[in-house]
Amino acid sequence: MGNRGFTQKVSAIIVAAGKGKRMEQNYNKQYIHLEGKPIVAHTLQHFEDHPEIDEIVIVVGEGEVEFCRENIVEKYNLSKVKIIVEGGKERYHSVYNGIKAVSKACEVVLIHDGARPFVTGEIINESIASANAYGCSIVGMPVKDTIKIINEEGFVKDTPKRENLWLVQTPQTFKKEIILQAHQKREIENLSVTDDAMLVEALGGRVKMIRGSYENIKITTPEDLEIGQAILKRRKTNR
Repeated sequence: MGNRGFTQKVSAIIVAAGKGKRMEQNYNKQYIHLEGKPIVAHTLQHFEDHPEIDEIVIVVGEGEVEFCRENIVEKYNLSKVKIIVEGGKERYHSVYNGIKAVSKACEVVLIHDGARPFVTGEIINESIASANAYGCSIVGMPVKDTIKIINEEGFVKDTPKRENLWLVQTPQTFKKEIILQAHQKREIENLSVTDDAMLVEALGGRVKMIRGSYENIKITTPEDLEIGQAILKRRKTNR
């Protein structure tokens, strides 16, 4: 365990169940190579190397468990991986499967996109600390552009203040009991959400936003892959 000053079990759930539709591939985008290594392997390495992460749960697409075990976990010696589980129809189903697979002793859960390979140790540190302080912590960055809200006919109906708008990233980090209760409520009430923090908001909980990085991109299109290659090359040069 990391040097936290107290005993606390921290689990990372890496959600890698998405297909490559926008990447123009018919297979899981997480396995596309970035500088000779699968995207999800880059992502997992950050959590493998982080001293405060005790275990990793990987959520993959249907029928991909053994492929991931052989070609990612075993190939790259990811010893912190506790289990690989299959995801569900929607992202929130996949996350819930991951939450149910973490160790009973787990107190803090980080939920991170497998296709977001540029998370840093500093972001992971801040996420855990903020979740301990507030119960729920999400990573994001201020938007750079003006955002317009349009109506069904395509006409602008509002322009929100840019200083109040943030782009949401991952990890989203929670005390386990909070996110577990939130997902149990979602299942009972059949809620449809786009991220896990929305479930906590639905419970009336407060969500703390912390600063991530503009480099902490999610690779979903061929253009993102080109940007990712540039980020990786720059990081290697600056070491």
